[in-house]
Amino acid sequence: MKRILTSPRKNWQEKLEKIGFGYHSVDDVYWDESAYYEFEPNEINHLEKATAELWQMYLVAVEHVISKNLFYQFHIPEWFRNTITESWEKDFPSIYGRFDLGFDGTQIKLLEFNADTPTSLFEGSVAQWFWLQDKFPNKDQFNSIHEKLIAYWTYLKPYLGSNYVRFASLTNIEDVTNVEYMRDCASQAGLETSFIAISDIGWADEIKEFVDENNELINVIFKLYPYEWILEENFGKKMVENGSKTQWIEPPWKILASSKAMLPILWELFPNHPYLLESYFEPRNLLNYAKKPIYSREGANISLFKNHIPIEQNSGIYGKEGYIYQQFFDLQNFAGNYPVVGSWIIGQEPAGIGMRESVNLITNNQSRFVPHLIS
Repeated sequence: MKRILTSPRKNWQEKLEKIGFGYHSVDDVYWDESAYYEFEPNEINHLEKATAELWQMYLVAVEHVISKNLFYQFHIPEWFRNTITESWEKDFPSIYGRFDLGFDGTQIKLLEFNADTPTSLFEGSVAQWFWLQDKFPNKDQFNSIHEKLIAYWTYLKPYLGSNYVRFASLTNIEDVTNVEYMRDCASQAGLETSFIAISDIGWADEIKEFVDENNELINVIFKLYPYEWILEENFGKKMVENGSKTQWIEPPWKILASSKAMLPILWELFPNHPYLLESYFEPRNLLNYAKKPIYSREGANISLFKNHIPIEQNSGIYGKEGYIYQQFFDLQNFAGNYPVVGSWIIGQEPAGIGMRESVNLITNNQSRFVPHLIS
């Protein structure tokens, strides 16, 4: 893996906005095409293999948590546990997830898995592909995200309760762009679709059904809104009352896969696995480690320690459910830039990567997305 400086395309902002990427420079530079990451084919093969294997390990771990009734380690309230179990046992439709991987050129290590509400989908699938076509049309990229999304929505059609799928998120530009992109893929798969703001999802109490702004029943809905927030709101109790008459994508079991509480469980199930970092619910014997909230977003409330001394930390609103402790991993340093590989699983298959880098060791909401290619 190399980080190579390059000149941005002329009028690159205009090119990105033309394809619907409007948050390339929100707050600060987010999309950064002044450099790119170059991978050798064997490195891509290694990342693909790791992603496939980690996905299978997560499925084993979710089954373990449910069968052993370990919900307390995730701070899941008792009233929601049957909903999670049902969504798992009945194999409710699931589309995607993003593994965040540390890669130092040799080792691949799982940092965490966003299985519930992963973003950077549009930039990983579409934006960097157009960059490649403009800059290096004879090169390739580990990126079949778009094709696999359409194919998987097509595959899921017989398993959906309706051919009409709503797509819901908050109304900020990043979430809407990612959801509208997912909606476009579902439309290309032949489904009827519409967007609904999370705040416009209604509830018909007399029939225990979710309804849209026109009081029409919501049979199938894709949501970019995390389950840990849903459980803190009336929303979660309504899902239980609804009794799974509405199909939610991602399904409720994804709260387990997405929680960092899964990291110590994976280490217990697969001790010393080459893709895992030693992880526990307390520091144990770790000298150099990351302290991570069971639930958090964009690096919030994460602290890094060397010899038990904090070397970097982020503030935030998370941590009340508790923390896990994960062996520190040295990200490769490219002139002060520390990259994390976001590796996508679509359906059951690895589908491509997106590179986010930061000048900090903790990848946070100031990180930049940098395109990649295969040498």
